[in-house]
Amino acid sequence: MRGISFEIPNAYGKYLLELLDGLDITEWTWKIGDGESYVIQRDALGKPLFSNDCLLDGDELRRIISMDDYYLIFVDLKAFSKTSSVRDITTYQEFMESDCQFVILIVDCSYVTIYAKDQHIVQHLLLKAIANGYENIEYVTDENDGRTTLIAF
Repeated sequence: MRGISFEIPNAYGKYLLELLDGLDITEWTWKIGDGESYVIQRDALGKPLFSNDCLLDGDELRRIISMDDYYLIFVDLKAFSKTSSVRDITTYQEFMESDCQFVILIVDCSYVTIYAKDQHIVQHLLLKAIANGYENIEYVTDENDGRTTLIAF
């Protein structure tokens, strides 16, 4: 089992906060890849939610995803332990050979794929997806994973 996939509503909200609720995201360093997500200001797209290709500590990520509603178009988040070396991860093989612990990819506002090395995290995220009423929830396995890269944009 590589991870899970599901669909979130194509709407603004705090979906990253919902997904990561119950995980201690402060224990990781987060690599933010190229993407496109915006803070909602006066019911319109405002400033970018993240700077592209940057690193955030877990406290800063929690602050960003907790403050305002946002609209997620393309998201590429990769979690590394704080003591590990952070590097670009573009394939599943690189993910497995790296210190990266899990990957969150969102494509076209709704399609979420999460890869995790820790099966407890996979189970936790699966239960969160079910509890939040997300659709088309399924495990990502060696047999059904059609992704060729682990990037969103």
